[in-house]
Amino acid sequence: MASSQPNMERFLREWRQDALNKAQYESAIFIGDKLLAMTNDDNDAFYLAQVHFAAGNYTRAQALLVKQDLLTSNPSCRYLAAHCLIKQNNFVEALAILGEHTPTHLFATSAKRKTTRGLRAATARANSKTPSRHHDQGDDIPEEDISNRRYEASMCYLRGLCYAKQNAFDRAKEAYKDALRIDVQCFEAFSQLVKNSLMSPDEEDEFMQSLAFNSIRAPGDDPDMEDEPADYVQMLYQTQLSKYHNPQAFNTAIESLSTHYGLENNADILLAKADLLYTQCRFKDALAITESILMDDKYNFAVYPIHLACLYELRKTNVLFLIAHELADTHPDEPCTWLAVGVYYFTTGKIADARRYFSKASMMDANFGPAWIGFAHTFAAEGEHDQAVTAYSTAARLFTGTHLPQVFLGMQNHAMNNMTAAEEFLKTAYSLCKTDPLLLNEMGIVLYHQDRLKEAVKMFNQALVIAEETDSDPHAWLGARTNLGHALRRLRKYDEALEEFDQVLRDGGKDAQIFGAKGLIYLDQGRPDEAVRVLHEALAIHPQDPIATELLNKALEESAEAGDIGLLGTADAGIGGEAGDGAMTGDLASFEQMLGEKKFAARMKLARGRRTAAETPGQGGVKDKGKGVARSGGRRGAAGGTRLFRGDQEEVDNMELSD
Repeated sequence: MASSQPNMERFLREWRQDALNKAQYESAIFIGDKLLAMTNDDNDAFYLAQVHFAAGNYTRAQALLVKQDLLTSNPSCRYLAAHCLIKQNNFVEALAILGEHTPTHLFATSAKRKTTRGLRAATARANSKTPSRHHDQGDDIPEEDISNRRYEASMCYLRGLCYAKQNAFDRAKEAYKDALRIDVQCFEAFSQLVKNSLMSPDEEDEFMQSLAFNSIRAPGDDPDMEDEPADYVQMLYQTQLSKYHNPQAFNTAIESLSTHYGLENNADILLAKADLLYTQCRFKDALAITESILMDDKYNFAVYPIHLACLYELRKTNVLFLIAHELADTHPDEPCTWLAVGVYYFTTGKIADARRYFSKASMMDANFGPAWIGFAHTFAAEGEHDQAVTAYSTAARLFTGTHLPQVFLGMQNHAMNNMTAAEEFLKTAYSLCKTDPLLLNEMGIVLYHQDRLKEAVKMFNQALVIAEETDSDPHAWLGARTNLGHALRRLRKYDEALEEFDQVLRDGGKDAQIFGAKGLIYLDQGRPDEAVRVLHEALAIHPQDPIATELLNKALEESAEAGDIGLLGTADAGIGGEAGDGAMTGDLASFEQMLGEKKFAARMKLARGRRTAAETPGQGGVKDKGKGVARSGGRRGAAGGTRLFRGDQEEVDNMELSD
């Protein structure tokens, strides 16, 4: 019998593995226990602990490792024991096993730090004369050492999870980065860095350049595949980075992965495309992609934050209703379910209900960015600025690498007329991301209200240039172009301002406020006849607009002083009959109408002056004639990349006169 024991051990191991492959954990545990009793081998003990872990028996797995005295023998055993403790929410004990010392001697170094190395994979492979990459790690490293290195990297990842649960996000970020420095294939650590927005776009790019992708080894060290795995991994990582930085590199990686590796219909690649389209405000295009993903994989919850945000932007309330109900029935334990319910209520204007469900989603997953942003947006929507600031501040603390919470904090302080604080928050956001048109537009608005008009024009122009370079939807940036027009008007660059306003009308259709702005410019240029024409167009769209009415009265008065009232009354105002005998009748009728309108305008002006004084104390009337109020840009706030839920930001009238 003794001679047959090796065969029996092999038989039991194969049986155990077969049961594990079928997720028959009870069978695997039963057979594994008998095998361990027979061999008392550390490897068999470790495998039995792994089966307990897979079955959710975390305490039994940990107890077995301790009983067999395996915690000091191998990194894989320490990793598994710490993972068991994390599953039991014992983060302090897990850190005690993991230790807080990073094995820096295991860091892989890259002799060549090239951002575009992975993006030139196809060209490098096609050119047989291109020299192959030299592996910085020795080619003769034993497999056991490679395995231990990967477990050390995984322990760094677990250390980061513990720090994150203790709200030590800076230490968590460094632990995740250390995991990738040891093993660039530790995707879990990379995912935590990107998903939780722990790095700014510039920091992501710099860190990517520092990673030793050239340490990735092909199976069996096949010389024909020496470069390819490293390039492939780098391109995959590139697709997951922030879409605010280097979109050209992203597009090149997507094209190569789609062309050479058949990933054009892969869900993760499609989601990355949708994320980019969302940052470009191309919501219909992004929605088409997310719908195609969900058609194949209905419960791919990674897709839902962008999918829900697109539905919100396009106001598809019926679709939101159906999604929210279905997810509530099928997946009540998923944070995304209650995010969907919150988005539905937010879209339909039921702010209190939306807040309750956003809060529920955030309590289910404290690191769920879209829920935190949505929760804060509910306070902003109700004008509860102090509470909104508190909620956005929490999001800023949790997601240190994204600029969006800082942008929203700037918006809230701007709404409270606290321009100094607004500027500071927006500057902080700018230090994190310099290529978001929404941020640049908001900075321009604050500068506009501080009478720093040249700087405001620079910001508005920069926002529009970046929006155009990234192929954003022009309709999304009508607000920024309108703001640019007002800033140019106040700088008395009238021709340039008129060009911007005309572009707004071409892109966005007729807008009473834009016609009113053009009328004000024509008045300042001494062209009252042109002013009357455009102001009539404004009143045709919005007949009760008091601002356009007041400006029209001024234009008619100036036309009368110039002796043109008869002609304008006939051609534009439509009062009075024909030239000749009826001219005097038309003049008189126009004059009488003008008097009536001026009385109405005076009453409206008085009421508006009181309201303006209450809302913006300290702003004089005559001091700044015709000063407009710039409005927030067309794009709603975002996660993105982080894929944070971008809420609607309030817009204010952009032509409120001060006198």
